[in-house]
Amino acid sequence: MSATPPPSAAPLLPLSPAEESVARAMGRLMQVLGRTLDADLEREQRMSLSEYNVLRHLSEHADRRMRMSELAAACDMSLSGMTRLAGRLESGGFLQRVPCPNDARGANAVLTDAGLARLEQAWPTHLASIRRHVFDHLDGMDLCTLARALNAMATDT
Repeated sequence: MSATPPPSAAPLLPLSPAEESVARAMGRLMQVLGRTLDADLEREQRMSLSEYNVLRHLSEHADRRMRMSELAAACDMSLSGMTRLAGRLESGGFLQRVPCPNDARGANAVLTDAGLARLEQAWPTHLASIRRHVFDHLDGMDLCTLARALNAMATDT
């Protein structure tokens, strides 16, 4: 089955060699980077990247609290996956789930003091990993322009 563009669309042009190179490198990066960052945290902190991201997002919100559905969206997880992950973090004392005051069906995740301490403990490992696997390869690049481009790609869905 061949995909044909709608009649009003501009004709599709093949990628230039430079564009093809970027597309392939981005594809490889999307497959590898998360696993690499996760492996560093698991090895040095016995913490997954998903756990780190949950604690980080909670630490950045007012009252260290987020609605479970918003937290799932922020971490690019399903609500059921977030529920399981929150359960593990709750059993470790790193977060609490409390009913939403204005919606009895919803729950909020609240970062505990122990969760904040755990995040602060893991932060140097994650920072070193990000520097080693990302920023050490971007020396001399315009990071503001790169950030804008990456954000545009992430929101163009």
